Amino acid sequence: MLYPQVISYLESFINFEKVTSYRYKRSLKLERIKKFLGLLGNPQDNFKCIHVAGTKGKGSTSAFIAYILKEAGYKVGLYTSPHLADLRERIRILPGKEKTEFEGMIPRFALKRLVERVKPRIEEYNRKSRYGPLTFFEVYTALALVYFKENKVDFAVLETGLGGRLDATNAVNAIISVITPISYEHMDKLGRSLKSIAGEKAGIIKNKGSIVVSAPQEKEAKDIIRARCKFFQAKLYKVNRSKNLKIRLIGKHQLMNATVAESVIKALNIYGIEIGIDSIRRGLFNTIWPGRCEILSRDPYVIIDGAQNIASARALKETIKDNFSARRYKKLILVLGISSDKDIRGICSELHDLADKIILTKAQSIRAADPKVLAGYFKDKEKYITNGVSQAKILSMRLAAKEDLILVAGSLFVIGEFKYGKRESN
Repeated sequence: MLYPQVISYLESFINFEKVTSYRYKRSLKLERIKKFLGLLGNPQDNFKCIHVAGTKGKGSTSAFIAYILKEAGYKVGLYTSPHLADLRERIRILPGKEKTEFEGMIPRFALKRLVERVKPRIEEYNRKSRYGPLTFFEVYTALALVYFKENKVDFAVLETGLGGRLDATNAVNAIISVITPISYEHMDKLGRSLKSIAGEKAGIIKNKGSIVVSAPQEKEAKDIIRARCKFFQAKLYKVNRSKNLKIRLIGKHQLMNATVAESVIKALNIYGIEIGIDSIRRGLFNTIWPGRCEILSRDPYVIIDGAQNIASARALKETIKDNFSARRYKKLILVLGISSDKDIRGICSELHDLADKIILTKAQSIRAADPKVLAGYFKDKEKYITNGVSQAKILSMRLAAKEDLILVAGSLFVIGEFKYGKRESN
């Protein structure tokens, strides 16, 4: 297979990241991925897994954990989603040979060979499966676990895709389960209450006597996590804010993510894995996580952030006010595109007052909300409607003076297209 054929093959599987409406509990079946991994020899049992779920900060937290483990001398697999531009960003092994912003991502030739080897097993399984055919995320999760096994990683840090309980990553037996802050998201699938959403996220807590690290939570979510831990006799570590943590990621919320990661590392002591404070400090400071309040340029400032729910939009607003108002930018130009299945009203409400001018756009995704719909939430603002991110980017540069700030927010698909120009479709 040529590499484009590999991508086409992966795109042939149903991808719920691209579907706006589907029956969550009927479509996602944990048994399906478990049976397939069994056919592959259960690669996930060959290394220690740290599993991360939550609403906001789970990607950043996963990255912090992985970079600390790397600094401590371990070989670490990192599996995250979605990607900004290249599908290979999702599967990484640290340390990598090249110090890029996606250090250690799987090379094209390695992904090609991996798919070629696993493809017959996929097709065999799909012919016989009583649980239906594998999805894109299930296939890619399995590929990641096989890749980590074959490269003999010591740890794998796995970020859930959606929810937790039924997510393909929940096929692993984690030595530590991590819950980042839980808030309202995917309510059509995970439930309309914080209690039900927390129940899905806390579904990664499933092994008797396991270790759980949770960020500070709202009472409804906290009660669900505590009850789940009690049922499985799991030890719950509550995270308190640490002082004097130095990170390069911008925002108070990132300090909390760093604190959660630090607590995870300290919890490893239970397993006799002791990591010194110097490794923790170096790992936190050296963590790179693109697309999260990332400064692309100055004069004018261009900042991108994948704020795609209310909590993240609120954190972005506070971060801009805390870190950039002192620079006295003249005007803020907001480039905004949101997926149609997100809380459009809530995200627009949070970002409304930040903007002096607004450019509404959409990513090259069938999930993208129509910019004209977004415009209805900014009736009192100077606004522009564009047909795509490239057009929005050109317009933002034309409208901005050197002393202005361009903020690109909303969908990770939008910021990926804005930064890289082209996004690999899956």
